[in-house]
Amino acid sequence: MDQPRFLPLEFERLSQPEMLGRARQHLGLMKKRRSVRDLAPDPVPRQLIELAISTASSAPSGANRQPWKFVAISDPKLKAEIRRAAEKEEKTSYQGRMPDEWLEALRPLGTDWRKPFLETAPWIVVVFAEAHGINRDGTRRKNYYVAESVGIACGLFITAIHNMGLVTLTHTPSPMGFLSKILERPPNERPYILFPVGYPAPEAKVPDIAKKSLEEVVVWK
Repeated sequence: MDQPRFLPLEFERLSQPEMLGRARQHLGLMKKRRSVRDLAPDPVPRQLIELAISTASSAPSGANRQPWKFVAISDPKLKAEIRRAAEKEEKTSYQGRMPDEWLEALRPLGTDWRKPFLETAPWIVVVFAEAHGINRDGTRRKNYYVAESVGIACGLFITAIHNMGLVTLTHTPSPMGFLSKILERPPNERPYILFPVGYPAPEAKVPDIAKKSLEEVVVWK
């Protein structure tokens, strides 16, 4: 069994004023982040998507298994196919699968089964969670804390997209099995979340909603 290897930590201890300044600047930036459904068709360089995925892939994961796969789609035909399949599932959900309580919770967001952003956005990035790995000999390799690990990576992806001046939306049509088929992913991968990525349309609007206050989300002991 290989022994663990260690490297010196690259870390610079900052002064408290600089820490506060960075923290406030980042908070101000992220408070402007919104889920955007009105996207412009303007092209986005592939390099920006690569950088966002690289940032996401820096996330911690259970036993460092890194159980994620990012599929980046710019092909108009594939995007159209994904939209058709997603809207089919969403229409069924909105018109029968979702209970009244769920529909009422979604009402302030003004959403329905129509998902034009899946074609309008220059990029769709679909994140797959690797339920288990596969060794070179074809046997299974166990992954740990898959949902938690992939969720953290997705959070970093969202932050990276917002930081570079683009917008996105967390879209989870249910069920999402059609994504595995369309994108030809192996059985050990499960669709986790779909991100349309691009610039907001000039006429873009977002729901008038608020986040909980700090006092509502933290308990000090």
